[in-house]
Amino acid sequence: MENNKKIKKAILVLKDGTRYEAYHFGAPVSSSGEVVFNTSMTGYIESITDPSYKGQILTYTYPIIGNYGVPSSIYSEKSISEFYESDRIQVSGLIISYYSNRPYHWNMNQTLSNWLYENGIPGLYGVDTRFIAKKLRKNGGSMLGKILMENEDIPFYDPNQDNLSEKVSIQKKTIYGNGKYKILLVDFGLKNNILRCLLRRDCSVIRIPWNYDFTKEEYDGLILSNGPGNPKIYKKSIDCLRIVMKKELPIFGICLGNQLLGIAAGGNTYKLKYAHRSHNQPVFSLKTGKSFITSQNHGYVLDVRNIHKEWKIFFKNLNDDTCEGIIHNNKPFFSVQFHPEASSGPRDTEFLFDFFIDSVKKIKNLSKLV
Repeated sequence: MENNKKIKKAILVLKDGTRYEAYHFGAPVSSSGEVVFNTSMTGYIESITDPSYKGQILTYTYPIIGNYGVPSSIYSEKSISEFYESDRIQVSGLIISYYSNRPYHWNMNQTLSNWLYENGIPGLYGVDTRFIAKKLRKNGGSMLGKILMENEDIPFYDPNQDNLSEKVSIQKKTIYGNGKYKILLVDFGLKNNILRCLLRRDCSVIRIPWNYDFTKEEYDGLILSNGPGNPKIYKKSIDCLRIVMKKELPIFGICLGNQLLGIAAGGNTYKLKYAHRSHNQPVFSLKTGKSFITSQNHGYVLDVRNIHKEWKIFFKNLNDDTCEGIIHNNKPFFSVQFHPEASSGPRDTEFLFDFFIDSVKKIKNLSKLV
């Protein structure tokens, strides 16, 4: 049963004054945030629960959304949701072209509209989302906006001014699994599939909050997760990184983690003119000469012009030639701007978790010989 018996109208208002009349679904509330877009054909459940979208109003360019409903929130024996990328909806709103109000799927528990309604998140449909995406792309991939119900108004909200990791990171140290390799995972707003990828590789994962001092922790390898917001606000984490980089233990940065590792290595970050917010971003490995299709959602990117000379570019974006990852010449440190864990998106680069674990194995074996 849909929660909306009568179809109501609402408005999407962008910061530049553009207004789009639309139909409403989900929760009948107004909301504001940073309007961004996503090009995926499937995977809306994973994206809606992705902490990287915290504070953002997500616009889908694919015309039909909601056609397979929403699965129930089932947790594995490791207390990780099987189908969601976090324990809650992270987006501030949803903009789609056509809402499928008669979904069907073997794993469906409820409709997308009911799910949004239960979580207090508004949605709009009946607008040209591809036109909106083109407009957003010309504005750097995003623009402040708000979803307004009839006769309501609220202020614009810029999530980039906040430390969003405070809202999406875990609050205390938590351990998952009992594997052979002890991995320290700094949670800036990680997706659950990073945990799943590590646990499938015989790891014990120690998940710590974004502002945790990890310089005195014992581990076999360190992972810096994805997360929302401007990388330059994470000064404490960057300082901790500079300390642990004096060791030889493997480090793997993902998305925001790539930017933090790059800053710690002497680089800088800047906001892209055309943000990477799609599931079909082509990247090129300078190490192997191979190309891959990747899932990405970020507005900031690394400027490696001042990076220390012992580092080099690992991956490049084939669309705009920007840095998509860095790797150390001698130490087992590397990072990527895209999402090797995918979920949603292509899984072409999940092998990078094997690359990381192989580095962990090599260091552990060397330590046994000493």
